[in-house]
Amino acid sequence: MMFPETRLRRLRYNSVLRDMVTETKLSVDDLVMPLFVCAGTNVRNPISSMPGNFQLSVENLVEECKNVAAAGVKAVLLFGIPAEKDEDGTVACQHNGIVQQAIRAIKAVLPELYIIADVCNCEYTTHGHCGTVIDGDVDNDTTLETLAAQSVSLAEAGADMIAPSDMMDGRVGRIREALDDNKFEKIPIMAYSAKYASGFYGPFREAAESAPKFGNRATYQMNPANSDEAMREVELDIAEGADIVMVKPALSFLDIIYRVKTEFKMPTAAYNVSGEFSMLKAAEEKDWIDGPRVMMEILTSIKRAGADIIITYSAVDAAKILNGIKG
Repeated sequence: MMFPETRLRRLRYNSVLRDMVTETKLSVDDLVMPLFVCAGTNVRNPISSMPGNFQLSVENLVEECKNVAAAGVKAVLLFGIPAEKDEDGTVACQHNGIVQQAIRAIKAVLPELYIIADVCNCEYTTHGHCGTVIDGDVDNDTTLETLAAQSVSLAEAGADMIAPSDMMDGRVGRIREALDDNKFEKIPIMAYSAKYASGFYGPFREAAESAPKFGNRATYQMNPANSDEAMREVELDIAEGADIVMVKPALSFLDIIYRVKTEFKMPTAAYNVSGEFSMLKAAEEKDWIDGPRVMMEILTSIKRAGADIIITYSAVDAAKILNGIKG
């Protein structure tokens, strides 16, 4: 039937009915809060391009995790800023590496908080690239060994999940092998499977102090123009043992999220990255938009596209709205 017999507005007149027929419902269970831990004590460095976010020393990170948990967010994603860097990122593999210290400290106070450990070398190398540089290029296979060692070290520290973000070929399989060989077969891998060489990462590179000192990351991160290539990346990661696949960034790649979820029917994560967050905050500060309303609209769009897990710097703010927490 057509108008006037069919009137779609009938489902919109009453707020109770609108809620009943809502097709996509965002939940606190969908959200992961990224956090930055750095060396030192009593450190709480504001990240200028990401209002409300900080580089935190371990004891302050634990306090922040308490706030995250109090808002109802059940998972965090940790990034580390070490006191010293080296050429190949082996500092990230140390027993007392900065993220390893943080994991142990969090678990001692908040054992139920789910800790996802990012695995990459860009924060730990003097040159800022995601692997070992040989003859001016990131050497893929050499880097795999560092990533595997880092993953095992993080699992030993108590990480609940390993999340390789480097985009080296074969890294999921190598990490899975290393974890299994060290009796961490129960630790899942969330692979940054379709990670694009995006301009939206700028604020993160300030936060993690990880900007490359030369060149760019286009030889290992994906071309933003490509969609079919993303499907190949995801398919390979699944074959190598990924338990969850990820698309990054989220907002400019909603079509990729949709394709991944539709074609593979795998648990799918999406990273609402720093640049997306910072644009929202900048517009909100200028009173150009209703910040909380647009935040929830963005997160709902990511969920609607097919994401089961949304990594976002808005996790705590969104959780408070979803849980009716004021302040």
